[in-house]
Amino acid sequence: MNPIKIDITILAPVEKVWNYFNEPNHITKWNFAHESWECPSSENDLRVGGKFKTRMEAKDKSFGFDFEGTYDEVIPNSLIKYHLEDARKVEVTFEKIDENTTKITETFDPETQNSVEMQRDGWYAILDNFHKYVENN
Repeated sequence: MNPIKIDITILAPVEKVWNYFNEPNHITKWNFAHESWECPSSENDLRVGGKFKTRMEAKDKSFGFDFEGTYDEVIPNSLIKYHLEDARKVEVTFEKIDENTTKITETFDPETQNSVEMQRDGWYAILDNFHKYVENN
């Protein structure tokens, strides 16, 4: 199955975008696809071989899961590659368009339980939530 690719352009400097994407105190404020969900905790050891763990759960506590992975490559303000517990690979690029504009592109291997469209929509919703958080904070 081909990787899924999504991108978004954010009106903020690449350094701010990078920090908000990777710092747990920011991750908990944007890392969910819908307002009925939340991200109560995040741990991030941003280095090759380091691990991250982000808790996502429904606000009504009806469902939740940990999103976990291990970093394979980290180039500050530019690139993150990691793999998830099920070995799927993810690549995130941070492209500086100009002093106040950054394009993020995420490419990820789909899982087999949900449709490609559903996965693309879910990951894009989180990326869009991130975009709004960065531009408004």
